[in-house]
Amino acid sequence: MAEALQKKLQSELEKYKQMQKDVSKSMSARQKLEAQLTENNIVKEELDILESANTVYKLIGPVLVKQDLDEAKATVAKRLEYINGEIQRYETLLKDMEKKSEQHREVLSSLQQEYQKAQGRAVGKV
Repeated sequence: MAEALQKKLQSELEKYKQMQKDVSKSMSARQKLEAQLTENNIVKEELDILESANTVYKLIGPVLVKQDLDEAKATVAKRLEYINGEIQRYETLLKDMEKKSEQHREVLSSLQQEYQKAQGRAVGKV
């Protein structure tokens, strides 16, 4: 019985470790999105300062291409909207992962207690 509990405990521990890795990856991706959000907000502020007479260039590969100011503003606004949506998605994902992680922690704790009790019984029989 103790061996079966040990195998189950080991299996649950592996699942928990994998979940923690997934949480870490999601947090990293969210941090990258936050950096992109900050960068795009700075670009938006700079574009808002410009007047329609100013020239705006867009970097495409190694070439700077002239771009309409309104088009550049629209592009940045869409990018900001997309990034905010992705951040919200990651927030939801991380909350769900945190709940599952907490449940796994509870399962691991109860399995560990059962295993320790089984070990104590096995020692008492010997």
